[in-house]
Amino acid sequence: MLYKIEKVIIHDSHHKTLFFSCEKCRLAEPGQFAMIWIPSIDEIPMSLSHIGEMQAITVKKVGEATHALYEMEEGDRIGIRGPYGKGFAEKGGKALFVAGGIGIAPLLPLIKKYKGEKHVILAARTKSMLLFENELAKIARLHIATDDGSHGFKGFATDLMKKLIDEQEFDIVYTCGPEIMMKKVFDICKKNGMDMQASLERYMKCGIGICDSCSINGYRVCKDGPVFDFATISKMPDFGKWKRNEAGKKITI
Repeated sequence: MLYKIEKVIIHDSHHKTLFFSCEKCRLAEPGQFAMIWIPSIDEIPMSLSHIGEMQAITVKKVGEATHALYEMEEGDRIGIRGPYGKGFAEKGGKALFVAGGIGIAPLLPLIKKYKGEKHVILAARTKSMLLFENELAKIARLHIATDDGSHGFKGFATDLMKKLIDEQEFDIVYTCGPEIMMKKVFDICKKNGMDMQASLERYMKCGIGICDSCSINGYRVCKDGPVFDFATISKMPDFGKWKRNEAGKKITI
């Protein structure tokens, strides 16, 4: 079914948020995704960055489909299937959210909903690529990290994470971003005996667990995930090392 884009927020020359009204997506859980069809181009999985009366996806220009999505304006129409997958489980207690770049998108609805104390590490290569900074500052303790030091802590998200957990204790860590970053988050949690949940990304075709193109060590990211807990990730030797491309070939991350 086609849905009209009702509102557009341009973050920078590579990131844009598109709002729409889809009754099924209004009932989505934080961390779930939808299959977005760009007419005459492709269908791709996109995390829901806003859930409520209006819903949204946040787009980063990477390939043909995301470039086409970025060029869309209010009044244009996209196809939406879903929501699909397993979202985040709210554990309660003091939470640390670790977001790298566009990885803040699936975390944002959870941060808004989370009832316990919440600290957010928002990281990007440079200041202009930080997403939802003002919105996050109003609802959580926000910690900024940029690779080049143009804003906040100079260094990677995981460097700032180590600093924070040396200073205070957290009950749960939620993370999404580049898989190399999430692997480091996992390693830090393992070393410090901390619980965690991570939203993984793999190449998807069907989005409903049939084609197995998004499988990682027997787990289907579209059906068993995209959110996995610490115990499950511990059973994924490919995590942070290997993924499959659109042809099904195993390639390094």
